[in-house]
Parts: sequence; C-alpha cells; structure tokens
Amino acid sequence: MPVLLENLGKTFDDGAPVLEDVNASIGAGEFVALLGASGCGKSTLLNIIAGLEAPTAGALEVPSDGAAFMFQDAALFPWLTARENVELALTLRGVGKAERRRTAGELLDLVHLSGAGGKRPHELSGGMRQRVALARALAQDRPLLLMDEPFAALDAITRDLLHDELERVWQETGRTIIFVTHNVSEAVRLGQRVLLLSSRPGRVVQEWQVTEEHRTNPGLAGQLTGAITARLREEIRRHAH
Repeated sequence: MPVLLENLGKTFDDGAPVLEDVNASIGAGEFVALLGASGCGKSTLLNIIAGLEAPTAGALEVPSDGAAFMFQDAALFPWLTARENVELALTLRGVGKAERRRTAGELLDLVHLSGAGGKRPHELSGGMRQRVALARALAQDRPLLLMDEPFAALDAITRDLLHDELERVWQETGRTIIFVTHNVSEAVRLGQRVLLLSSRPGRVVQEWQVTEEHRTNPGLAGQLTGAITARLREEIRRHAH
C-alpha cells in the first residue's frame, strides 16, 4: 500500500484546522483524483504526503523513497534546455553523465518531446513545458507521483491532449498517481477513483469508482460528473454559511 492516511490532521499556528480526520488508502499503481473547493487543504495534504510538511495529528505511511512532485507551474530553469532540466533530476540522483543523457532522451521520448530537447523553456508552449516537467518528475524515479493542478493554466485543447499523454505515461510506467484538481470532468477523465475533500477542515467525505464503462460511455461519464458536481456544490454551500 504506497499511501495510507489514518485520522490525519493539520492545524497551523493560528489554531484553525486545515485538515481533520483524513482517512484514505491508495494502492500501488492506482490513479486517484483528489477533488475539493478552493482552500479545502488539497495542496496541504499533498505537501504532507510528500514530506514537505508534518501533520499535527494522525499517522501516514508513504513509500520509503518518497514522492516526485509536479506543480501547476512547470518551474523549469530558464537557462537550461529541456534535456538539461530533465538531466538535473538525474544529476541529483547521482546518475553518471552518459546514462543521464540517454535516460533524459528516453524520458523526453516518453512524453513525445524527443525533438525539443535542445530548446529552452521560453521556446516551448505551455503544454510542452508541462511535458518537460512531467519528464523531470519521472526522472526522479519515485514510485509515487503527486500532481498539484498541473494542467489548470492550460487551454482546453492542450489540457485534453495532456490528459491522453498522462494516461499513456501512467500505464507505461506503473506509477501511483495522486492528482489534485478542482475540475470535476478532469477528475472523472483521469482517476480510477475520485476522492472528495470537504471544505475546511478538509476530510474525505465521499469517493467514487470510475469504471471502464465510464471511460467508454460519454453518457455514463456525464452522469457521474453531474453527481460529483452536485455533491461538491453541496459541500461548498454547507461551508459558505
């Protein structure tokens, strides 16, 4: 079980709980979408799973070799080429020069960017920059990949293409992925399960299975998206008072 959260809580210095009694288990190779209103603690939860923040209550189990993180902003080094940005993650792992170059080439190939290795970030589109960021995250070679709204800033067509790419990469690499989004359609499109966090304090209030039938039947996918959207709105309204 790569990720197990038991009664996890997080309270900041002002005493207001951000997360409370979060319970979830995510299996090896599973793709889970984490959904919730803005400010419900989704990013805080990812930071805790990544080991960037400590919980103030409860317990968690994560893979011993940690997680790779991919953010909304590609956060590439502008003075490095696409290949060099990917190679940097390999350098930090102590991979030798020849192997670094070969592996970076393979990873850029995996995200369909084999021809763009020599380009700097400003020469790439937003979608291409996010593909480089995905290749760099994969270069860390961790079993768990945490993605914090990585496609939120992209236009609908680019986002759609990257959904296909991410699904293919996930199937080819067997990574466990936790994908944070506030876009219900995106959660249903990508996740095998969708977990809904309540508004603050965040806790898992409902989960849905996304079956193969949902993926192949747009009508069924639309019904599920509608049901999740209604539950999300209810959660937002409940906390607005």
